Amino acid sequence: MKPGGRIVSDDSKSWIRSQFNSEFVRSIPFWLPTVLLIGLFIYGSIGWNFIVSLTDYSGFGTADYSTLDFEQYIQAINDPGLIDATRNTLVLLIAFTILCLVIGLGLAILLDQEIRFQESLRMLYLYPFSLSFIVTAQVWLWLYNYSDGLVNQGIRAFGLPGLHWIGDPRIVLAAIIIALIWQFSGYAMVVYLAGLRSIPTEHFEAAKVDGASPIRIYRKVVLPQLRASTVSAVVVLMVFALKAFDFIYALFGSYQPQKGADILATKMVREAFRSQEWAYGAAIAIILFLLAMAVISPYLYSQFSRGQL
Repeated sequence: MKPGGRIVSDDSKSWIRSQFNSEFVRSIPFWLPTVLLIGLFIYGSIGWNFIVSLTDYSGFGTADYSTLDFEQYIQAINDPGLIDATRNTLVLLIAFTILCLVIGLGLAILLDQEIRFQESLRMLYLYPFSLSFIVTAQVWLWLYNYSDGLVNQGIRAFGLPGLHWIGDPRIVLAAIIIALIWQFSGYAMVVYLAGLRSIPTEHFEAAKVDGASPIRIYRKVVLPQLRASTVSAVVVLMVFALKAFDFIYALFGSYQPQKGADILATKMVREAFRSQEWAYGAAIAIILFLLAMAVISPYLYSQFSRGQL
């Protein structure tokens, strides 16, 4: 072999050896199995669910994959029940998230004032977040009881008639939102409290020297620096709002909640498991998945653009 060729060969071996000894190659055994399992059981399942939604599969026999179309999605567009469920989902998503943020911010500002027993109060506010949807539903089922629930007893104490909180379609969605706010506003409080305590004290002192009032300090100095905390809290709260099926199912004890409380998740499960319309249920699942992606994608993009992904 020519000397020149031998030099190239040695260099190639050295390059290959260096690649095998690189940090990336040595890390493959730690992350590759996880990536493969996630790809198979999560993204593979989503892909298979989308294919099922293009069939007319009704849960019996084997699905016919020879003819795929968007008939189920056309049915969804013309389904008044799905339109109501979508509207309820969006109302729940927006109202729950905004009110949780407002209440959480207020609690965080209160606890940031170095008040007494703040550690105990923080745990007290955060405790509902540790409960499952099933437990929360049972608690509020008792609180909303028309005859002897604490909510109606409090209302009657002011001389007002009690309300059928989970029986009246006009207020049932509001009742669900109130219960979920009780459970998750503590999470927003913790996120905002961490953001508040990460702001340098020099910013507050400079604003006070300039004669800014407390309201102006929070509006001009504090809130702009809580943007990252707000984005993080919004994403998590919206995801939990989309996962409210457990709470609603436990509250009503069936796939068919009270009119006015039906959301996409309950509609999806009812169509698939009770009506045996698996293809239609799969189509609703894809719609719910796209809604979740619409919630998460802006956050992921902002994180990626800032090099934090």
